Amino acid sequence: MRGSVLLTIGESAVSVSSVNENTLLVPEGQRRMARLYFFVKFYLLFCVSERDYFSLCDKQPIGELLFRLYCETRPELQRCIQLLDAMEDYEVAPDEKRKSRGDEIIKKFLTKALHDYLSGAPFADYQNSMYFDRFLQWKMLERQPITKDTFRQYRVLGKGGFGEVCACQVRATGKMYACKKLEKKRIKKRKGEAMALNEKQILEKVNSRFVVSLAYAYETKDALCLVLTIMNGGDLKFHIYNMGTPGFEKERVQFYAAEICCGLDHLHRESIVYRDLKPENILLDDNGHIRISDLGLAIKVPDGEQIRGRVGTVGYMAPEVINNERYSMSLDWWGLGCLIYEMTAGRSPFRARKERVKREEVEKRVQEEEEEYSDKFTEDTKAICRMLLAKDPKQRLGCQADGAAGVKAHPFFKNINFKRLEAGILEPSFVPDPRAVYCKDVLDIEQFSTVKGVNLDQTDNDFYSKFATGSVSIPWQNEMIETECFSDLNVFGPQGTRPPDLDWNQPPEPPRRSLLDRIFRRHVRIPSTSTTEEHPREHNS
Repeated sequence: MRGSVLLTIGESAVSVSSVNENTLLVPEGQRRMARLYFFVKFYLLFCVSERDYFSLCDKQPIGELLFRLYCETRPELQRCIQLLDAMEDYEVAPDEKRKSRGDEIIKKFLTKALHDYLSGAPFADYQNSMYFDRFLQWKMLERQPITKDTFRQYRVLGKGGFGEVCACQVRATGKMYACKKLEKKRIKKRKGEAMALNEKQILEKVNSRFVVSLAYAYETKDALCLVLTIMNGGDLKFHIYNMGTPGFEKERVQFYAAEICCGLDHLHRESIVYRDLKPENILLDDNGHIRISDLGLAIKVPDGEQIRGRVGTVGYMAPEVINNERYSMSLDWWGLGCLIYEMTAGRSPFRARKERVKREEVEKRVQEEEEEYSDKFTEDTKAICRMLLAKDPKQRLGCQADGAAGVKAHPFFKNINFKRLEAGILEPSFVPDPRAVYCKDVLDIEQFSTVKGVNLDQTDNDFYSKFATGSVSIPWQNEMIETECFSDLNVFGPQGTRPPDLDWNQPPEPPRRSLLDRIFRRHVRIPSTSTTEEHPREHNS
């Protein structure tokens, strides 16, 4: 006859199932049960030659299952079991799925676990260390006033809607940028204040290697200035039509399309819809990588909502825009389809190169006609164009629940490793010649006429104060690191001790001509970090 014996001591319990009652008779009474529990446990452990964790909880099947049940009752151990299961699943996964399974393990378990741990006691200790004090010093430097004297101005690169775009260089670090000047009177005359401020605020939010970055925003007497990533390689339109036979080979189309896809993905994660994707707005840098530029028409879409607005460029506007319907991110994926088509065919999908046709005719083609495909298109290139150029946004690639991930998974991108691409590791198939100029001659750039009859007042000054906010944290800090200013200035005492400029018990050192002085024109010290009230308020974090 078999039964189950439950031996209890306080809150502890052990269950012995399927025991022959003639072999093991349990005395009644708690004391006797306790004595028997210790005897049985001692006897069983004495019989076990290997008593370590791996022997008891990993090698032995019943021991493994019982240890798993124990862990599942402890919230702090549940994720350990989930991680072990995921790793076991990874080991037996087919080769084509192992990469995605590995990525899931890193993302779901390891990365979060490390950050959860580091955000606890290590982060608290860091805030009381000299390294955090040094970080606050850098934040003080980051907030130095930015004026036209911060930069050297160089040649005109082109023009925007409100003024010229010039090359410029930060005097202190030597870093080159493009300075987009927005003439104050021209902005006021065209009632462009909201558009200018919107572009500036959106650029501040986006930190992507595939979208131009805003490093500084300041004002002069006559203009508002956006200091942006400089892109010396020209725009896609110039390369498509002015470098031999119109269009690119497939490998180059894939590379640019993949980087544009990543840029759109980063914008969409911030709930920003770009709305003006066309070759002129895709710029190449010195190394052949691209960035999306000119975010004047971009707009933030509230979560779960849609917007309406008939904006964009003729020939690149999606059907839902032409029909003045509500939309969210769908028109950007339409724009990507137009770009892939144009880079391949050497012409846009709904209008031939230099074809003289009315706007209404182009819009009719977009709404009603199917694009034509020449023998330049491979099957997967043709397939992705058709899916991105679907008239119905609900059927369009990129507009389903998987969003950008669905676009990246298309066979057209089978040769693109997006992880390496986003890390900046993949090499472009085309690198611009540093001796060449990939744009119109400066003499061909039309000059702006003088704006007359516009007066600026205090209301305008209030707007300018919202615009001219100085440096932007992440690009500024990257500049300090890339130009080696960080390594030059980030010096500590012998054997990693606290240096004098971080020792609050010592009197301030007398001013001297140092690299710090040359860069920021004054000696910088910050007060003790013992109380939050002593810190200056941060405006640009």
